[in-house]
Amino acid sequence: MNLTFFTPKIVTVLREGYSKAKLRADLIAGLTVAVVALPLAMALAIASGASPDKGLVTAIIAGGLISLLGGSRVQIGGPTGAFVVVVFNVIAHHGYDGLVLATLLAGVILLVAGYAKFGQVIKFIPHPVVTGFTAGIAVIIASSQVKDFFGLSLAKVPADFIPKWEAYLTNIGTTSLPTLAVGLGSLLAIIALRRFAPKAPGYLIVVAIAAAAVAVFHLPVETIGERFPVLPSGLPMPSLPVWSLQKIQEVLPSAFTIAFLAGIEALLSAVVADGMTGFKHRPNQELVAQGFANIASAFFGGLPATGAIARTATNIKAGGQTPFAGLFHAAFLLLFVLFATSIMAYVPMTALAAILFIVAWGMSEVGHFIHIFKMSPSDRNVLLLTFFLTVLVDLTVAIGVGVTLASLLFIRQMSKYVEIESQGRRKTDQFSDHADSDDEDTSQRAKLPKGVEVFRIAGPVFFGVAGDLLDTLKSIGQMPKVLILRMRLVPYLDATGATVIEHMVKTCATRGTKIIFSGLRPQPIKILDHGHVHAGKDGVIFAATYEEAVKTAHEIVGEG
Repeated sequence: MNLTFFTPKIVTVLREGYSKAKLRADLIAGLTVAVVALPLAMALAIASGASPDKGLVTAIIAGGLISLLGGSRVQIGGPTGAFVVVVFNVIAHHGYDGLVLATLLAGVILLVAGYAKFGQVIKFIPHPVVTGFTAGIAVIIASSQVKDFFGLSLAKVPADFIPKWEAYLTNIGTTSLPTLAVGLGSLLAIIALRRFAPKAPGYLIVVAIAAAAVAVFHLPVETIGERFPVLPSGLPMPSLPVWSLQKIQEVLPSAFTIAFLAGIEALLSAVVADGMTGFKHRPNQELVAQGFANIASAFFGGLPATGAIARTATNIKAGGQTPFAGLFHAAFLLLFVLFATSIMAYVPMTALAAILFIVAWGMSEVGHFIHIFKMSPSDRNVLLLTFFLTVLVDLTVAIGVGVTLASLLFIRQMSKYVEIESQGRRKTDQFSDHADSDDEDTSQRAKLPKGVEVFRIAGPVFFGVAGDLLDTLKSIGQMPKVLILRMRLVPYLDATGATVIEHMVKTCATRGTKIIFSGLRPQPIKILDHGHVHAGKDGVIFAATYEEAVKTAHEIVGEG
């Protein structure tokens, strides 16, 4: 095992030398990110169905560990919008204890994934799937905030998307004008600050102004203190989550979903950070850090955590250079929890809803969504299917179906570019005549002796084209004395393809036909060997080149 892949970036930074200039830059960046993360962590926790202090605990514990152990220099971790839907559903079905257990299991899954070097594998999740379910989550987050933004009189909001909007439309007449005014004012103020003062901590400024307006003018607007009368100050004592084998079985699917989302978003955020800084992250170590962070968050009763793209970008723009910026961000949040928890009680719920509308808009990636929608029909179908399944059915189902459909469409597309041709006839015209004319003499085909048949295969032989291979070989009719399979252009052979070839070898042996494999590469040789296709067995011959194969065929039919 190469230990470099599992070395936290903070160790690399310390080896390089940590100067006072870097310390000063990281302190300023850490404070800036903490100011942004403070209202956001509370808003995400409330949207997830938890109390605001849970979001802060997560940002402190998990965010600190992600910076301490992570494989990125500038990654900022904590609760994110991607988890809102999953967390809300887990709490609704299994209670908060079930969520804590699912978070712990997700951490274990991420640890296993990291040490198994899955950091490079996750990047193969198709972008239409990622964009589809991210946009779907954005729609669900925005929908979940309509009640608080408008101040609707609803005792209980349905969990499912369509019943939720039916309830909203039925009760639209109960809208609280003061609440809507504060919400709209907060929303417009955030947009204005982003436009005219992008470096200002817009979320915190708007929350502070909204809280002051509600308190000074005694507006009838619901606040955090009214919804959560008791808010603990400080961090809770760590404890092991309540668990049983039955409970583990119940929450395990949700744990896999949390782990998947955490891995995807953390690595995407790290890639974005690499592009902004010029450094390169260590994906496997990043997954390991996410694993430890989620386990620790569960011990402290927190929410799932991952790398946050917006906060990471804020850290970089504020001058953050090393993982210490993330540690300082966690430390500043801890100071707030210890000494200023009572201030949270004055924050209006509608102001937090406005913040989450902005978060949802950022997550939706409308421009990227439209761009993919205009591309190939297969990408468009995967995008729309994943999006609608996320919104109307379930996130786990959306991910599974989206990845499966994208994989099947890719396999179908790849199978079109695998060429199987026989002497004098082609199965497909995808390739031009010069495709075979590199260093092999195609004119040798005209000089083949009677009783020798040649097939050329170009491209990976996998389960998607195994049937075509079998059909083509069956089209020979009367079996020749010698069958040459030219496979120099076959880079990959899977078990299904090997099974078809093994079946063909046995058929040829039964009919007295010898098979010469020409130009086999190492990977197909290894797979054929495992499939019991060996030189000298069942009339099988291996030839290094096509020229050698033709010469051997001449000798076999007696025209050498």
